[in-house]
Amino acid sequence: MALTASRGLYLYLEVLGTALDDDIVTNDEASILKVLAIALGIHPSNVGDALDVARGIDPSPISESNVYSEHQVGDATTYQSALVAALDDEVISEDEWAMLESLRTLFGIQPDQHALIEEAIRSMSESDENGERRLERLERFNTVCPYV
Repeated sequence: MALTASRGLYLYLEVLGTALDDDIVTNDEASILKVLAIALGIHPSNVGDALDVARGIDPSPISESNVYSEHQVGDATTYQSALVAALDDEVISEDEWAMLESLRTLFGIQPDQHALIEEAIRSMSESDENGERRLERLERFNTVCPYV
């Protein structure tokens, strides 16, 4: 097994575990996971190994999760990237909401940070061909999964 313990792997495995709660990874969840893998430094060749760990087939190289709980610069940007990936498909499923909520918790995204992320998405949408639809889905996401 080529996996090496790291904060990125820990975070990826946590979100992957959320995606596997129903034993199925949908295309929409796979899109978010792909964005996360890139953002968290998980090499594409290690994604299959991570899936085996998340499914309990292989042992996890992560021995203590508490060493990875400290928040870092870039966490909010990674969350924003995952949120945009979720918004860019037609529907945000309950599974995607669960993954985003897991990320919010793992990254410790505070209400003021979430507001800044939303504002960045809103300003980005003005020059993006998918912007209007993305904003509609953002409003739906905020209604169903409010940040309180």
